[in-house]
Amino acid sequence: MDDDSSPDDYGKFSLNEDWTATIIGLLLLGACLLGLISADLIP
Repeated sequence: MDDDSSPDDYGKFSLNEDWTATIIGLLLLGACLLGLISADLIP
């Protein structure tokens, strides 16, 4: 199947920049909520 909307040739899920940024953002949010990172460090 040669569909341009597929992430790669094999049809597997590839981790692009958008998902990477989303996961990092959620990890930072979780660390702030748990008190691992103080709110003063995040602009």
